[in-house]
Amino acid sequence: MIRILITLAIFFSNAQLIAQPKLVPDVSQRQISIQSGFTGAELLLFGAIVDSQRSKNKDTIDVVVVLRGPTNPIILREKKKVAGIWINADSNNFQSVPGFYAIASSRKISDIVDVKTAAIYELGIDRLQLSPTGSIDSKKLRHFVNGLVDNRQRGGLFRDNPDGVVISEGVLYRARLNIPSSVPVGDYTAETLLIQSGKVIAADDNVKISIKKIGFEAFITTLADKYSLYYGLIAVLISILFGLAAGYIFQRL
Repeated sequence: MIRILITLAIFFSNAQLIAQPKLVPDVSQRQISIQSGFTGAELLLFGAIVDSQRSKNKDTIDVVVVLRGPTNPIILREKKKVAGIWINADSNNFQSVPGFYAIASSRKISDIVDVKTAAIYELGIDRLQLSPTGSIDSKKLRHFVNGLVDNRQRGGLFRDNPDGVVISEGVLYRARLNIPSSVPVGDYTAETLLIQSGKVIAADDNVKISIKKIGFEAFITTLADKYSLYYGLIAVLISILFGLAAGYIFQRL
């Protein structure tokens, strides 16, 4: 009798494991190269939902795709005009600001999950955990957060597309994300969430994407970052040479 009970327990346990949905995501390209004339790129994030036990009569499923990276601390300064001159006024530090954040979903996030779940998974630009530091009242902090978000959105670095994910037959999904020309270089993570009845039932963040400069742009960046003294001297030398060349041309005219 005990052996039968143990066998049944193992059977039902394995059945639950089999029924657990799984995401199999991929991306059209895992490396984006920035060189002269780069005007942006388009990423296709796609995949499959592996769950042979899920019935078609169950609640509608939703898929959310988030691409982010790289995260760095920044200091946000507010400028004010004093006596006709723009000067730096208040400032605030943020410890974890993604250089790029794009979210695409099959529906509006507010229609998919509640506020608590959206905050836990940082679903939405207004749910990003930017980790502000320093003593500042909530109203002033909200002012700085809104300014930071607005600045990134106008630059195309924070994007939200509530109809950006297409699900086919409840099995395949795809999302297209536009990468602007101003995108920062670094390592990016594409996270995919499978949501049903307001709950995240599967997630995958194993898709990594690298954005880097190549060619002459990479040489200039490396020179400026690692050999700043030589970079400055070369810049001054080039300015002098151009100045001499311009003076010579004007003398000949």
